[in-house]
Amino acid sequence: MIGNWLVEPFVTASLVDWLDIALLTAVFYGVLRAMQATRAFQSLVGLSLLFVLHVVSDWVHFTTLHWVLDHLFEFVIIALLILFQDDIRRALAKAGGTFFASSAPSPRRAEAGVMEEVIKACFALAHRKIGALIVIERSVSLERFTEGTHPLDAVVSTELLQSIFHPSSPLHDGAVVIMGERIVAAGVFLPISLSKELSRAWGTRHRAAIGLTEASDGLALVVSEERGTVALVKRGNVTPVADANDLRQQLVEKLDDTDVSSEVVPSAERASG
Repeated sequence: MIGNWLVEPFVTASLVDWLDIALLTAVFYGVLRAMQATRAFQSLVGLSLLFVLHVVSDWVHFTTLHWVLDHLFEFVIIALLILFQDDIRRALAKAGGTFFASSAPSPRRAEAGVMEEVIKACFALAHRKIGALIVIERSVSLERFTEGTHPLDAVVSTELLQSIFHPSSPLHDGAVVIMGERIVAAGVFLPISLSKELSRAWGTRHRAAIGLTEASDGLALVVSEERGTVALVKRGNVTPVADANDLRQQLVEKLDDTDVSSEVVPSAERASG
């Protein structure tokens, strides 16, 4: 009897049924991947265990336990949506970026000259052990992070970036946000990543960069004032860079591969020449 119950779905299922199952599996897999390493994911695991217990209690006729869990689920779902709305929003934004990043055009690509100014500023600040956090917008808008901050509309230059992050500047503690070829805001305070998997070696700037890149597809450049080093952060991953050429190469790889590579490489050749 059990053998027939296991074999019957494979015999009676049509091609449409298999496509339906495959699509549902892909959706669940995408949601789990997007929510991985978030607090909501941990809650989802706990909720899944409760659901298994709910099914088992019904199967073995634990009437009281089944009744309690049955009524508990009515409130748990609403509570999770309220408590973890930020994590859910970030997961949906990440999933949307995954599906549409390859097909959607990138209207705010940074020009090679802008990147060169940023690269020179980062290593000039690192040489003097002055901390900095520079964020570069890509396809996902960063306007919600710049609301209520210090708005700017300035050309990106090494001198301006060094001035902003100088310890005597009132804006040096926050981040600078670059959209296209302009600095649009300074003194921006970004969401700190709360992931338990982060190394204790990362300071506030690194955690803010990780939090921002977890919530969007933007890039973040972090200059450590303690170590005098530069790191590039994308999708929550921190990549240390050795020198200006290494950072230039990393930016070529992590920004738009087609357009940025054609713009930045010639600039690098001019700089080396």
